[in-house]
Amino acid sequence: MIEGRFAHVVEMLMRVSPVAIALSLTLLAVSSGVNGQKADDQINPRSMALLAEGQSALKAGNLAAANDVLETALAIDPRNRAAFVALGRVAQAQQLPGKAIRMYFEALSLEPNDVNALSAQGEAMVQKGAVERARANLARVKTLCKADCAPAIQLAAAIAKGPPAAIVAAQNSDKAPPKGEEKSSAGQK
Repeated sequence: MIEGRFAHVVEMLMRVSPVAIALSLTLLAVSSGVNGQKADDQINPRSMALLAEGQSALKAGNLAAANDVLETALAIDPRNRAAFVALGRVAQAQQLPGKAIRMYFEALSLEPNDVNALSAQGEAMVQKGAVERARANLARVKTLCKADCAPAIQLAAAIAKGPPAAIVAAQNSDKAPPKGEEKSSAGQK
């Protein structure tokens, strides 16, 4: 009789254990992903100090130093969303809207509802000539703000101003310049 009960218990364990193991592994995988995400107030302090230094260099117009310091801040803590936004601002100041859009995308991948990153990305899109995509960003910023906010006003002003004249001329031209005579907008300001 004991052997019958023991066999029944062993059979039950064999039936339930694979399901229990699968559920525990799933729970472990899900919970470890949540623990890996840091809030803004948990960003490495060294990264935050470098962010402040990079923003100061950007305000002073020292774009190369700002770029280097901000990249270092991101190397220390790649979750520093504000460093991605500041690096996007540096790229815009260097007339590199494609790089700026990519930096804002990285910030938005960390926090999709960051109105500052959305607005700045929209400004870079206008700088690149993608006004319709910038309008989509403006609509999203307005939805998130629920009232007039500085990022929405700033993006609306950039859209109203429109893209740079060189971009408009290039978009309206159906002719490509001869090889070697392409003009870069990096030297213009």
